[in-house]
Amino acid sequence: MNVISSGHVNRRNFLRGAGFCLSLPFLESGASKAMAAVEPARHKKILAIGNHLGFYPGAFFPKEDGMNYVSSPTLKNIEKYRNDFTVFSHLDHDVSGGHGGVNSFLTGVKKQESKGFPEKNVSLDQIAAEHVGTAARFPSITAGIGSGTDMCWTRTGVRIPPVNSPARLFNALFTQSPQSERIIERERLTHRGSVLDALMGSAKSLEGRLNGFDRDKLDQYLTSIREVEHRLQMSKEWLDRPKPEPGIQPITDEQRMHIEEMPLFFDLLTLALQTDSTRVATFEIPLGFSTTDLDGVSYGYHGLSHHSKGEDKLSELQVAEDYIFSQVNRLFNSLQEAKIFDDTLVIVGSGMSDGSRHSNKNLPVLMAGGGLKHQGHIVSPEEHHKRVPLSNLWLSALQWFGVERDGFGKSTGTFSGLNFS
Repeated sequence: MNVISSGHVNRRNFLRGAGFCLSLPFLESGASKAMAAVEPARHKKILAIGNHLGFYPGAFFPKEDGMNYVSSPTLKNIEKYRNDFTVFSHLDHDVSGGHGGVNSFLTGVKKQESKGFPEKNVSLDQIAAEHVGTAARFPSITAGIGSGTDMCWTRTGVRIPPVNSPARLFNALFTQSPQSERIIERERLTHRGSVLDALMGSAKSLEGRLNGFDRDKLDQYLTSIREVEHRLQMSKEWLDRPKPEPGIQPITDEQRMHIEEMPLFFDLLTLALQTDSTRVATFEIPLGFSTTDLDGVSYGYHGLSHHSKGEDKLSELQVAEDYIFSQVNRLFNSLQEAKIFDDTLVIVGSGMSDGSRHSNKNLPVLMAGGGLKHQGHIVSPEEHHKRVPLSNLWLSALQWFGVERDGFGKSTGTFSGLNFS
């Protein structure tokens, strides 16, 4: 039996009760009073949640546009916040491939088609993380259930796997490493720094023998090395800085792939943002995980997504998606109670619209918080020649975050339907 370290608590019961025992009103007592009493500096934050299998379109999208739409069955779970989020229809990245196209959700570019793009298939969160740099302990945090959805990618096209253990995430955020471990880590960072010095020296020796095109490529390479050097230097500084007090008991667990992990992860990510341990976070819901412990559900989530419009599977799929959005609602509650909802742009969506059809068109996407004047339901043109790329919305989100850039992915400009100023 797993325990929460200071008491013998059945993990299953703990997860079911996580909405109570980890909620922020609880955190405002005891060890976290001092943290709550200090008004935190206001920094913009991004939290992106991606579900590999999408959400059933017939239950996700409202039928009307604007602010006066009737809530769809799925969105009823966050009805309390209808003035604080915007739903978007007919946005996508104009890609195909079903499961193979899902990796483009936060990038705008499929991994398989990224060769011709200067930034490969870099994801929105990693551009934001580069902007944050070392101002926070973690430039970004990638978390998820199980193996994740292939959602986060570096500018060199390398996938960033999610942290899939709440205990590992808790320890990274709040457990101070022993001095002996910090010494080893400092030596590792110093060694990496010496390797970078050698690379810089070798690269500079080539400059006089290169043509203009290759000199530009070399300059980009040297710039990336300088960025890594800066991160290494700041990482050394963070090694000995005390980590914040979480106000909750340490977490011990084994790796699982269960939907009931979600509230625990959401609480930890809220704490990470609240304590300014990071300003960029993502959470990935994978292709397959267990949903059968939910009342009224007898299939796994992957099986439910392949419903072929069968009434039995659709009704069970709605139970699973209701659970997911009830946790999104609880996340909004926590962000608001932590007084960071208006500073945090929350993205919820998927690179797949309908798991049963394996479609990557008309993706389910909503944005919440961020202090924006939300517009309810925005319906973009459906005709292909008038299509608005989803990357336009991502570009606007990055500019809201403070990133100065004119393009992202396959964007054709910023998104004009929502005011990000």
